Amino acid sequence: MAEKPSLKKKLLPLLLTAFVILADQLTKALVVKYIPLYSPFNENSIIPLLGDFVRLIHVRNKAVAFSIGSSLPLETRRILFSFIPLAIIAFVFVLYFRHNEFTGLQRWAICGIIGGGLGNLIDRFFRPAGVVDFIDCYFFGLFGLERWPTFNVADSAVVVCGILFVLTFIVQAKNESPDTTRQKEASL
Repeated sequence: MAEKPSLKKKLLPLLLTAFVILADQLTKALVVKYIPLYSPFNENSIIPLLGDFVRLIHVRNKAVAFSIGSSLPLETRRILFSFIPLAIIAFVFVLYFRHNEFTGLQRWAICGIIGGGLGNLIDRFFRPAGVVDFIDCYFFGLFGLERWPTFNVADSAVVVCGILFVLTFIVQAKNESPDTTRQKEASL
């Protein structure tokens, strides 16, 4: 059985949550202030960073990933994309503090996911025009996409930390496989 982590070990990763929210909201504020809302007729609405590979572009998303749900009525979107995710984040937060089996890396990953989720929820509650997205990447025509859907810092944190979280479970399962257990028992 794993040792129960101290409160300090549970609180420290919340620094990542705060950092993600701060970085997300700061970059969004800068985009809103300095980059005009995208229009194909406005040359200043796209700023190349790495040529055509990575660009900054100011767009608003009133739906979720890949603009799924953008045609739903406003009140339905508000419930589906604001209040349900808020309830899920609250549930994950409670689980985070009650569950003692997470590794340190898993705790950091969870806190990155929570930070990203809260970063986008802040936009959903306080930016009626939609979530600010601004990172636009070339996608080589993979999956029929010339460019990946525009995203932001919060989205990046959710994806990167989500992948890291899943990988930690895969590694953990591999380390606890029956072959590994037999090898440990044989060495005793």
